[in-house]
Amino acid sequence: MPQSQPALPDETSPVIELSRLTKRYDGQTAVSGLNLSIAKGEIFGLLGPNGAGKTTTILMMLGLTEPTSGRVRVCGLDPTRQPLQVKRRVGYMPDDIGFYEDRTALDNLLFTARLNRIAPAAARAQAAELLERVGLSDALSKKVGAFSRGMRQRLGIADVLIKRPEIIILDEPTLGIDPEGVRDLLRLIQDLSRKEGLTVLLSSHHLHQVQQICDRVGLFVRGELIASGDVASLALQLDDDRAVTVELEVSGWNAALGEQLAALEGVLVYSSTMGTSAGDGAIRVTLRCDRDLTTTAARTVIESGANLHAVQRKQYGLDDIYHRYFEGGGPVDRNAGKS
Repeated sequence: MPQSQPALPDETSPVIELSRLTKRYDGQTAVSGLNLSIAKGEIFGLLGPNGAGKTTTILMMLGLTEPTSGRVRVCGLDPTRQPLQVKRRVGYMPDDIGFYEDRTALDNLLFTARLNRIAPAAARAQAAELLERVGLSDALSKKVGAFSRGMRQRLGIADVLIKRPEIIILDEPTLGIDPEGVRDLLRLIQDLSRKEGLTVLLSSHHLHQVQQICDRVGLFVRGELIASGDVASLALQLDDDRAVTVELEVSGWNAALGEQLAALEGVLVYSSTMGTSAGDGAIRVTLRCDRDLTTTAARTVIESGANLHAVQRKQYGLDDIYHRYFEGGGPVDRNAGKS
């Protein structure tokens, strides 16, 4: 009896679903108990330092290496048992994509199209269209050996799109590209996802680049996904004490105002320092609170008769996350550098 095919996911089902995914090499754990779900049309950033296990995870999604344990589903398919079906639906661009250096951009795309059994006439029209979309229409007859790194990456995106995949996986796509080229490439990836409904998994160790275009980010450290979500939800997951920091710049200061601010219900830590951008004699006040007291603190200053020059709620940001998990820092100290 022929084996029944798995039902394809509907519009609300995850197109990538990993459950307790684990990979070990010679007693070393590269990926440990990974749970991850990515929705159709989403741009997801897999963010982690080099050696965190990002590429190993991608290879398991593509059926290029088998999991030690756990479950992988890509478009409802098992990559280990149905690797060819997965590869038809997924476009993959590694960090160092290979092309025939002595052939033109167009030739390389036509070769990929032929491997994917696309009819010659359709392949040529599609290749020309893709080269225009990635900004390489003027270079379609130029040999790839003369391409810059940024041009090669653009050609790589065209190469993964030639078979019209449902998902594209990009492993360190901005590596070695100048800042302007990075901006252009990220804008292209975002545009493709929004206009084509493509699901994008972008692996990188550059968190500011990932933040620019990703709907969600997963922090991957030492083979484990320690947190995932948008930046705001990451703040909640990673901020251990959930406290809120409020900063104010005030002139016309007096000791009584300091006592009032320190005594506000919910203030955990009060500190102040002289001399800020507001000018000589101004005070910078920092309040560490168990909830958001931004409005209450500002009103207290104004009602005292002092001048309020600035007020802001300090968010737990990407720089804090980077220091904590990517530079070997410990728990984030929001009061560091303040007196």
